[in-house]
Amino acid sequence: MWKERLLRYYGPLALVVLLISEILLFAGVPLVGEWFYLLAWWPYIFFVDWLVRRRKGRSLIVDRTREFLVLIPWSTFIWLVFEWFNLYLRNWHYVDIVSSLPLRWLGYFLSYGTVLPGLFETYELLEAYGVLRKVRAQPLSAPRLYPWFTLLGIVCLVLPLAYPRYFFPLIWSCFFFLLEPVNHALGAPSLLGEWERGCWRKFFLLLLSGLICGFLWEFWNYWATSKWVYTVPFVGQIKLFEMPLLGFLGFPPFAVECYAMMNFINLFRGGRSWEADAPRPRVCYRLPWWVFLVLHVSFYAFVFHQIDLHTVVSYLPS
Repeated sequence: MWKERLLRYYGPLALVVLLISEILLFAGVPLVGEWFYLLAWWPYIFFVDWLVRRRKGRSLIVDRTREFLVLIPWSTFIWLVFEWFNLYLRNWHYVDIVSSLPLRWLGYFLSYGTVLPGLFETYELLEAYGVLRKVRAQPLSAPRLYPWFTLLGIVCLVLPLAYPRYFFPLIWSCFFFLLEPVNHALGAPSLLGEWERGCWRKFFLLLLSGLICGFLWEFWNYWATSKWVYTVPFVGQIKLFEMPLLGFLGFPPFAVECYAMMNFINLFRGGRSWEADAPRPRVCYRLPWWVFLVLHVSFYAFVFHQIDLHTVVSYLPS
């Protein structure tokens, strides 16, 4: 009985937590301001999942729980790749971060762990409610795009590192161009595969999901105590919240890039996917769990430490 009630009301309960967090934030409760990112994003993810389940009768959290949980550490891993790039780009930094190292690193993990769930749950919400249902186009020959995608991916990876002041925006699309040909060639879910069938809806829904999540990231970040601020060349004068207005153009390709990155990672997980009806890759591998554990723990520790040294500019008093 309690499980049925939980499944019926977990969405409204999540919304209540979000609203109470907003009220306490504006009431000036320090603890809420310090942890507001988590208090906003995790309720949002559960509320959106509830909306999807009400519409479709199934959802990522309830019916694909294992894949939802897998998304969390991979979400942290993927975002840390961009934190690593930011050590060279210097496009954002963090202010008024919790001073306790164990709490701070736990906060990093739980905060970055919302990125993929937030993007993909938003995508599933748009898909479930029929947004852009009739978007189609002429089929493309995906293999013909392989060399162009690879070339663009290399350019988008090299130029931001070589000339970060001028080419920093390209980092938000490099992995899409580099990994999509691999995903498509091995039969993994891919946008190239969608385009080959003349289906562009997923692409545009992912772009829209990135824009929606980008707006929410910046909106909720603006009011928080512990937050990020931007130091972006050339476009930093006109802002919406903390983000330079033109910077919002980076969120849609970031969502597409995350989709390609996660599909590539799933090739080494036996072809599993967070998508309910995703095709199984023709070629995939299943690496032992301890390989992923060692990879994650070592990468987390390295990049978390680098963030503390170079990206955090102020800590809250102990």
